[in-house]
Amino acid sequence: MSKKFTCVDLFSGAGGLSRGFYDAGYDVVLGVDFDEAALKTFKDNHGNAEAMKLDLFDHSNIERIVSYIKQKNIDLDVLVGGPPCQGFSIAGPRDMNDKRNSLYLAMVKLADKLKPQAVVLENVPGMLQTNGGIGANRIIEDFKGIGYTITPKLLYAPDYGIPQIRKRVFFVGLRDSETEFEFPEAILDSKHYITCEDAIGDLPSLQTDEGEIIYGEEIQEYAKPAVNDYQKRMRSNSSVVQNHIGSIPIEKTKKMISLIPEGKNYKALPEEYRGLYKYHEALTRYNSKKPSLTINTGHRSHFHYMYNRIPTVRESARLQSFPDDFIFYGNKSQQYKQVGNAVPPMLGYVVATKLKEYLRG
Repeated sequence: MSKKFTCVDLFSGAGGLSRGFYDAGYDVVLGVDFDEAALKTFKDNHGNAEAMKLDLFDHSNIERIVSYIKQKNIDLDVLVGGPPCQGFSIAGPRDMNDKRNSLYLAMVKLADKLKPQAVVLENVPGMLQTNGGIGANRIIEDFKGIGYTITPKLLYAPDYGIPQIRKRVFFVGLRDSETEFEFPEAILDSKHYITCEDAIGDLPSLQTDEGEIIYGEEIQEYAKPAVNDYQKRMRSNSSVVQNHIGSIPIEKTKKMISLIPEGKNYKALPEEYRGLYKYHEALTRYNSKKPSLTINTGHRSHFHYMYNRIPTVRESARLQSFPDDFIFYGNKSQQYKQVGNAVPPMLGYVVATKLKEYLRG
């Protein structure tokens, strides 16, 4: 029987990246974050994993993680994490001095102390692009200084079967190795991407026959049988739908959404309403025949391709490739935040599966 590789997730949030490792057969032993609701979600969805609430700005907390791992006699194989680096994100003001840009150093310090075989760090594309890639170069050099050969690559989620337009940069580092990690090849081309309808078309509509939006129940039945491989994969360990509570828009918003054709945004409104919106993704209705836009943390700017409401937490989770047995905790806004901040588990899965080729059993 082959060894079960161990994994720790720093800045875990709900644990999308480590759920990919878990699904690929790794033993996820610990998640560390500062968000209590996200940690409850993490702990409940990663087998026997423990969760630790720690502030990783305070590097003295690294010792607490080291003590825990040693006390449990864990031989750590892979350290994964998605440290916040808002200063490099195109979604906000690019501030090279944003103190969050240095949070990745917690991963460097922990890797230096625990010496896992590999590190996997996920981040925003701006890491490679802003100021000539200064952020990426810092990460590569700092890990090189403690013995890791780091290979970065921009991965496009739809290429790997995820129904969402999302680009993320992955850094994979191998310890004491001249070998560079070779990333998995894309499995789909643009003609065969998984679409919004492929991903969420089997979930309850949350709409009455008269067209009224409803909240729905905490636990619901599927609206119809799974009709494609993606839906079957999402439903493989679940017989009911959870985290699928609707949001009823105010009358003005409902009217505005109803005027937006599928795949269009506020620019498709009649001229007298267009000036009410400035944000470039405002009132964007998904296109049923394409992957969704990047799932955000609940800004309420995206709408269902068919119904006049925002996607539910479960629909957003499906578009992020979270299986239906992955249950989110906290209030609804906390759940949206957990989904939006996560790495798509299927993206973690393809990296985790490929990484096994480089690990010593």
